[in-house]
Amino acid sequence: MQTVKIQRDLLLEKLRLNRKSHRDLFLKAQEGYRKKVIEELDQMLAEARGGKSIRRAISLPEPQDHTPDYDRIIAMLEMSVDDQIQILAGEFDMYVMDNWTWKPMAMSVNTRLLAER
Repeated sequence: MQTVKIQRDLLLEKLRLNRKSHRDLFLKAQEGYRKKVIEELDQMLAEARGGKSIRRAISLPEPQDHTPDYDRIIAMLEMSVDDQIQILAGEFDMYVMDNWTWKPMAMSVNTRLLAER
């Protein structure tokens, strides 16, 4: 099967749920990121004050926020005049199954930062 027709309201509901899950994880990861950055900056400051070599870069991966990807599709669906939406298998995989191409990397970074909170 290459395409499927879905009730717009059901698709919107699923997208909003997936968006919330992604956004919640991102915000928690951002907290962990801020904590780690502050720790790194404190360490760099202590090293500089102690006469050690001065590091000028922090090598932490930033949390990934793909909320705009969800927002764009949600806005399109909200503005649609159709009650049924036909989507491709790849779109179904992203919108319903929440398997976006960026998802593995975002999950890896965000869950790692979450664990470091």
